[in-house]
Amino acid sequence: MTWYQILFGVTLILSSIGIIVVVILQQGRQAGLSGAIAGGAETFFGKNKGRSIEARLAKVTKIIATAFFLIAFVASLLFMFI
Repeated sequence: MTWYQILFGVTLILSSIGIIVVVILQQGRQAGLSGAIAGGAETFFGKNKGRSIEARLAKVTKIIATAFFLIAFVASLLFMFI
């Protein structure tokens, strides 16, 4: 096993762990009955703060997932031809 195979493997493992962590940190789309009752008690600033955090997490998820697939694609091409 060469150094770049180890590097690609470690990078793929770290990016997959990153995807898992970021997805777990995101809130579900359905808050259920408790969200409907408590939703009226939230202030305007609280809602915007939550949306910005959720938007950041969604953006980070897209970036990490894209990086994961690009690294996997490049690694598969590299290992196929070398």
